[in-house]
Amino acid sequence: MNKKDRTIICTDFSEGKKHDFNLYKKSKVRTKSDTKIMTDTGFIGIKKIHANSELPHKKSKKHKLTKEQKKEKRRISSERVVNEHAIGFVKRFKIISDRYRNRRKRFGLRFNLIAGICNFDLTA
Repeated sequence: MNKKDRTIICTDFSEGKKHDFNLYKKSKVRTKSDTKIMTDTGFIGIKKIHANSELPHKKSKKHKLTKEQKKEKRRISSERVVNEHAIGFVKRFKIISDRYRNRRKRFGLRFNLIAGICNFDLTA
């Protein structure tokens, strides 16, 4: 998602259920080194692929988060909320929230059409 004009700029798909980070690694979609990537805690290990990435700290049973880590996590979450709202907007069309029952071959085309509709609506 482009944060300046809030448009969806990249989509990739897989057959069946697949974790987001595995899909990212297999898609071979790479960004410029100066582009900052902000992810959720499911993308642990992205620093090895893209050095300019930022993900929130995770707490564990033995190690609670410090106040600084909590502030950093809140800052990252407040910047990522724009992406989450765009994902929720696409989910209103039910193409990724429900089971897709049409031809698999045309899923990418239909999803990109919906992303175009969302881009048009979000920028207008």
